[in-house]
Amino acid sequence: MNLLESLKVSLRALAAHKMRSLLTMLGIVIGVAAVISLMSIGRGVEASITERIQGMGSNLLFVRPGATTTGGVRAQQGSSATLTVQDAKALASSTGLPSIVQVAPEMAAFQQIVAGRQNVRSRIMGVGPEYAALRNFLVAEGEFITQQNMDAKSLVAVLGSNVAFNLFGPDNSPLGQFIRIRQRNFRVIGVLASKGGTSMGMEDDMVIVPLTTMQTRIYSASSTQGNSVGTIYLQVAEGADIAAAKEEAAQVLRERHRITAEDDFTITSQEDIIGTLRQVTQTMTLFLGAIAGISLLVGGIGIMNIMLVSITERTREIGIRKAVGAKRRDILLQFLIESAMLSLTGGLVGLALGWGGSVLLSTVNLSGQPLRTTVSPDIIILAIGVSVAIGLFFGIYPASRAASLDPIEALRYE
Repeated sequence: MNLLESLKVSLRALAAHKMRSLLTMLGIVIGVAAVISLMSIGRGVEASITERIQGMGSNLLFVRPGATTTGGVRAQQGSSATLTVQDAKALASSTGLPSIVQVAPEMAAFQQIVAGRQNVRSRIMGVGPEYAALRNFLVAEGEFITQQNMDAKSLVAVLGSNVAFNLFGPDNSPLGQFIRIRQRNFRVIGVLASKGGTSMGMEDDMVIVPLTTMQTRIYSASSTQGNSVGTIYLQVAEGADIAAAKEEAAQVLRERHRITAEDDFTITSQEDIIGTLRQVTQTMTLFLGAIAGISLLVGGIGIMNIMLVSITERTREIGIRKAVGAKRRDILLQFLIESAMLSLTGGLVGLALGWGGSVLLSTVNLSGQPLRTTVSPDIIILAIGVSVAIGLFFGIYPASRAASLDPIEALRYE
């Protein structure tokens, strides 16, 4: 008996018990659908996070202060005040940084923002005019901070889209209106286009003011807060070596801070952040897939159980086939094909349901953001391949048992 004939016999046997075959496939269907749906969520989250980090700007390095140590306990990175505006100026003017094309310091603080009878607590960002291009900020209305604003230490502000909406509503333009920060009135000169959430916080919930204004009007320039910055952004030239640029910047800061031992700052790149988050999301995706894979295991056990029942019912048929010349491998092949067909058909149905489920999940909104799902080819190949492999694996024992039946005993079986 050739492969085609074995396939025809197997299909006739499965068609003879349609309801039993459908119920047997149910475990595989549920397992494959769950694997595809859950893994598509993990892949979607990974892609969304990667896009948002890349949307912060291109080829960026993030220089942040080091960590404070109190009572032998080390706090989180950035808890120390070791970076200053002068450090940013030194990095911008240094001749030892040929691959750095742009430098943008950032001061940040949370303050209450008041406009008329409305008020919100928002993150105030003190930056310069170069910050918009470096961070890919687009202005929806008005203009961004200018060098003239910086030189005059102007009391002007650019609002994130959420802040503008919360303070002035959907129908009123904030341009030319005034907001109050620490008892000072700031004139609104621009509103940023919405960017959504990123790993760096909600960028639509911030208020941007000139860096010099932040130093002198919100904080005193003579105070520690007025001199320190939370982050210095460095933009690396296209095609330049990121690792080399990091080391060049670190060397400039070590010389300025007269460091001989451990650095009092940290420098990370977008790729570092993406790599770390990708490891987390990939682990989560595998974990979700493993949980869903339990259903596949249960489905495989169901296939083995039904195949054993089928062999018991068809013992005389096996005996007759062996008596007329069927070899052991023919019987083995037939039952393996039946098992594989059950799991493959269940896998294809599960694929359709899982794909549809991922599309439905993508319509769900979480915290105002749609849940992103991504069904990639490797997920499909993995789910279908595993389902077929499970069918073959759990079909080996029943098939071997059928192939090893003694034809005389099988013919006597009632």
